[in-house]
Amino acid sequence: MPVNLPELDPAQLHAVAGVEIGIASAGVKTVGRKDVTLFRFAPGTRVAGVFTLNRFCAAPVRICQTHLAESGEVRALVINTGNANAGTGVDGFERAKQICFATAEALGVTPAEVLPFSTGVILEPLPFEKIIAALPAAKADLLPSNWAAAAYSIMTTDTAPKAKSVQLEIGGKLVTVTGIAKGAGMIHPNMATMLGYVATDASVSQSLLQDLVKWAADRSFNSITVDGDTSTNDSFILAATGQAGNAEIDDAASAEFSLLRDAVLEVSQYLAKAIIRDGEGATKFMTIKVEGGKTWDECKTVGYAIGKSPLVKTAFFASDPNLGRILCAIGYSGVDALDVDQLEVWLDDVLVAKDGGRHPDYKEEDGQRVLKQSEITITVKLGRGNVEATVWTCDFSYDYVKINADYRS
Repeated sequence: MPVNLPELDPAQLHAVAGVEIGIASAGVKTVGRKDVTLFRFAPGTRVAGVFTLNRFCAAPVRICQTHLAESGEVRALVINTGNANAGTGVDGFERAKQICFATAEALGVTPAEVLPFSTGVILEPLPFEKIIAALPAAKADLLPSNWAAAAYSIMTTDTAPKAKSVQLEIGGKLVTVTGIAKGAGMIHPNMATMLGYVATDASVSQSLLQDLVKWAADRSFNSITVDGDTSTNDSFILAATGQAGNAEIDDAASAEFSLLRDAVLEVSQYLAKAIIRDGEGATKFMTIKVEGGKTWDECKTVGYAIGKSPLVKTAFFASDPNLGRILCAIGYSGVDALDVDQLEVWLDDVLVAKDGGRHPDYKEEDGQRVLKQSEITITVKLGRGNVEATVWTCDFSYDYVKINADYRS
């Protein structure tokens, strides 16, 4: 079960003007499973995205990147679960293109205005005929209120849907930001095995929208790790329909952009943390704060080293205060000229290490008390600057191995 993840309440998800969503069953992997999700955007919607840095990126990722670069507009997203269409070569690329052609025909748009997404098993041919056959049902189901249904339909090994919605006032107009995401395993920055879709009815320029999706991703989906594996299919899409009626935001220094940025970050971070709370087999949710660094990148580097260490993660699962494993991870993180004698390491309010070694007042029973909690904060103070960054992770349990051993069965 997810670690302290609230049950999804569809009533808390606000429709975004200019966005309709339809759900259908194609039986890509499981007969009867709702596994195809169709987004239709109103004309004039602006879309930006960031994608996996895995060189073996999936066919739909490459098509999305091409369409976003070449098309002046995006009118539809089509998402399937059960098959990643990755490691499928030219044939996989052609199958994804056929889905774009069929979606474009169904909605009366051009293929370049369609972005395809896939998630599931790698190295298997995509049954695109099944997906195409399900498009009429997905189109017939198009509704502004289908966000919760979409959160369920994009799940793979997730045990719970992930969705978040906020509303705020910008320029005297009510603005909505709503998003969904999926992911539970093969999670690591740049990006994770995750799909994330956030939409707003705010009006914002295309250039600021692209800056915003990258900024938000770096502080959310690129700040989580379950197992250190960067996936082939990661995609995070931010769409702005412009239908809230606010004056277009085109100045990054404006108060209006700051408000929108914070709302998008709130939604994105909630979704990213929900992925960690639902990490495969997770029993602990861990926040790793790295403070006192020279740069943001070096703080993230230390956070990742701790967050993806199997030895740290298994110790936390066992509530075993074998905290030398944290020091070890900091030491091999690769930060140049790191002076370990300046470090402090905390577990919640317990000072564990200082001046290059175990703090003399630290007692193992205090460490164990913290580790028995379901939510734990590790704070590392580097003592070499004033920059900080946060990474979120979970523990490794027996169930993580079982889930991944049985994934294809």
